[in-house]
Amino acid sequence: MTVDSTLQFAARRNVPVRYDRNLVSATLKAMQRVSEIRARREKVFFKNRMAGNKERVRAANRKLVAENEHLLPRQRASEKMAAEVEDPLEVEAMEVPVQKVKEKKRVKQRMTLGGGVVDDMDVD
Repeated sequence: MTVDSTLQFAARRNVPVRYDRNLVSATLKAMQRVSEIRARREKVFFKNRMAGNKERVRAANRKLVAENEHLLPRQRASEKMAAEVEDPLEVEAMEVPVQKVKEKKRVKQRMTLGGGVVDDMDVD
């Protein structure tokens, strides 16, 4: 059998070692570093595994709605008329870059009868 360093390492593993403060601190730092690396790898693995999950969930939700459309509430005649009036006037939404804000503000939105949205500030 050839000389294998792993066998030598395994043989040395259970040999008692004299206490050394520097060795213990180095070992604890190494253990902490190993746990950081493990956590980072787990996070990356999870992120890669869940990469296409949003599209799959959205497709499953659309399929569920299409199959069970008869269970959805029917639209009232006034709502249908309002929707027909709004459709020709629809304007494409422009994407505006949004900056992240550290403090979140609570905003309540109300739907108006015509289908518009009104923002009301919530004061704490």
